[in-house]
Amino acid sequence: MPKKHLFLLTILSLISLVNLYAQFGYSSELAIVFGPTSFQSDFGSREDTEAYAGNSGFGIGVVHYLNLSISSGCNCYTRETYFNDHIKIRSEISFNSTDLNHFGRWVSEEKESEAAKKLRAHSGKVNNFELGTGIEYFPLSVTNFQNYLTKFAPYISIGAHATYSIPGVSTTYGDQNINNPDNFFPGWEPGSINIEESWALSIVGSIGTRYKLAQYSDIVIDMRWQYFNKDTIDGLDHNLPSNKFNDWMVWLNMGYVYYLD
Repeated sequence: MPKKHLFLLTILSLISLVNLYAQFGYSSELAIVFGPTSFQSDFGSREDTEAYAGNSGFGIGVVHYLNLSISSGCNCYTRETYFNDHIKIRSEISFNSTDLNHFGRWVSEEKESEAAKKLRAHSGKVNNFELGTGIEYFPLSVTNFQNYLTKFAPYISIGAHATYSIPGVSTTYGDQNINNPDNFFPGWEPGSINIEESWALSIVGSIGTRYKLAQYSDIVIDMRWQYFNKDTIDGLDHNLPSNKFNDWMVWLNMGYVYYLD
């Protein structure tokens, strides 16, 4: 799918979700979030802390919240139930990008084997467009937070995303041809390099908090963990023992939330 069509699809999907939620009579909130990401994949060994810090990138997103405690028509509180006072429904579109390299003992400068040289020469990039939804649970009262009785509103959330990934692969080894298997690590089986754009599904969990900035605005800080249902998001899929799990990502983001009605 062309990138411009994908972008249009995600925008239209978010608008459709906002319009659908408005029909329920609940209040809406809109947020812009951004922050650093750490993408864990077949680049670098899973247990190596250098890979966690080295394969980092950046993400940005637009988030819509359905606030079940406020009615949109009258700007008044809904009938108080535990569910309404502790749950928000979240929908978002986001984009994240990460440059990928190999880290750890297999690529240390002391290693002069051709295999190590091939790993050092290999790099990648992954661009992900995401559309997802989830539920946020607030242990403390949402109504009390909106009435300034508490300044912080911690939460945990769970959800699901559809991800359109665009991987990139390059090498400076040999003739620099990514279709030449002699330019890559000899332990990888045929087909390990795959730069096809594709869709994936993922489970997303996070923990975060809001801080009340003003009557109609909050600051949000959120730590997210996202586990994909495939191992080809990064354009690399080999079956060595050190990389036998699907790709996953951590995203620390902060943002500004505005209450629409």
